[in-house]
Amino acid sequence: MRAQTKYKPMPLRSILKSLFLCLLLLPLACTQSPEEKAQRIARKIIDNMGGEKGWNDTRYLAWTFNDQYQVWDKQQNRYRWEMDSLVAILNTETKEGKVYVAGQELQNPEEKQQVLERAYGAWINNAYWLVMPFKLLDPGVNLTYIGEDKTMDGAPADELEMTFGEVGLTPQNKYHIWVDKDQGLVTQWAFFRNHDDTEPTFTRRWSDYRDYGSIKLASDRSNPESEFKLTHVAAPASVPDKVFNSPTPINKAGIK
Repeated sequence: MRAQTKYKPMPLRSILKSLFLCLLLLPLACTQSPEEKAQRIARKIIDNMGGEKGWNDTRYLAWTFNDQYQVWDKQQNRYRWEMDSLVAILNTETKEGKVYVAGQELQNPEEKQQVLERAYGAWINNAYWLVMPFKLLDPGVNLTYIGEDKTMDGAPADELEMTFGEVGLTPQNKYHIWVDKDQGLVTQWAFFRNHDDTEPTFTRRWSDYRDYGSIKLASDRSNPESEFKLTHVAAPASVPDKVFNSPTPINKAGIK
């Protein structure tokens, strides 16, 4: 028979100390602003997706969005954008680059500039559809906590609102983001064309997370009305320089 353990009551000093700590922390939790709570949740999201280190260690990203294939070298600011036989290769800081049509370099300065501007806009937009959670704490991003809600799939989530200062190409946009209570990951988003709109332009899932190198990314953006996925998603450790020089579409299967 197992011997009974004699109960030892907690000393009064220890009880009072624990009570004091609880009372000390309680006002901090109660006074946390919606902005501070949103920031805390955002940091948790990023940590769960690989953290700041994982994001910084990821040099290359590749993906297809709406029949547009792209390869992005984050460290050297190189961006390759393809659509059918149209290829643009540009520097995302200087916005300078080259444009090819059916393998031939486009020489007309005005036409070339139009395509480069289109490719730069594609980089801003298409990358956001892939890596938005990693951008939640960027300068110029304003986050606030709205409250608890459920996603379109019925899962409990924390809902955040994201607006912007004078950053990006469309600072008037607004997003609502649902963060799964259990996973601590973004599982749904809604896009508002203007920050004072009351109804979103769309609401879509943010799901099908997988590991890509040192980070997690999600590829499913479907909703009950339509299926939509990002394809050819990859975060390769290396990409040959010829990828950023080829005047014709490359083999997507080779980037992985």
